[in-house]
Amino acid sequence: MRTLREIPALREALGDARRRGERIALVPTMGNLHDGHLALVAAARERAEVVIATIFVNPLQFGAGEDLEAYPRTLEEDQARLEAAGCDLLFAPDTTTVYPRGLAAQTRIVVPEVTDGLCGASRPGHFDGVSTVVGMLFNLVQPDLACFGEKDYQQLAVIRRMVADLHFPIEIVGVPIVRAEDGLALSSRNGYLSPEQRAIAPRLYATLCELREGLESGSAPSALLEQGRTRLEAAGFEPDYLELRAADLGPVTTVTREAVLLAAARLGTTRLIDNLTLTLPR
Repeated sequence: MRTLREIPALREALGDARRRGERIALVPTMGNLHDGHLALVAAARERAEVVIATIFVNPLQFGAGEDLEAYPRTLEEDQARLEAAGCDLLFAPDTTTVYPRGLAAQTRIVVPEVTDGLCGASRPGHFDGVSTVVGMLFNLVQPDLACFGEKDYQQLAVIRRMVADLHFPIEIVGVPIVRAEDGLALSSRNGYLSPEQRAIAPRLYATLCELREGLESGSAPSALLEQGRTRLEAAGFEPDYLELRAADLGPVTTVTREAVLLAAARLGTTRLIDNLTLTLPR
């Protein structure tokens, strides 16, 4: 696996692949890789001859008081894991390479509507930073497909809307959530949890499972969601949101069948997110 730091070297390497007529898959990450990230690489490997991962802790998607400086940076370990997973290229630029004129002067991509509410409300400007850097990577790499995890459900919806609206000729592949044995969705931020918090954290997934069972059996959503919030608070969480949305993140109506439960909650200073898809009864 080759690690590239500069844009000209990236374009040269990908130009060689295109001249060979090879299909290119992109896996964007912020590093500190876990098995969830490697599942993205595996999905890309199944679908393309050339797999390129990116590692870039994107300052544009972090708000004031968030964990930009503390976010774990483990490049050497990440390189070893990517190479073992069959990745061909790693693009790991520094901030001045990506944003040479600084953040304040950076042109941004704003995706309306699908960014409303949920993490878009809790983290103002977050998805503008995500869509801007992903749009930039799409332009630099020009992949045939790109793989994103379904744990970040709203982010995946934002990327899909951006690709549709801007006519990127890129297939977006959603990869199912990878969980620990106790159900906790894998996340780089799980490393912030104390041992006591880590023991509590699976209750988020367990609560979603309980709510899904009730919703699919026909129980009233509003009452169930209130019960879910109460359970999370009793377990030690500080819920940010717990919502039922249609699968496209629109509101649930009387004709909605495919839906998604979405949750974000804090344990101490660590913010966890999770979701479960479900089918509502007629």
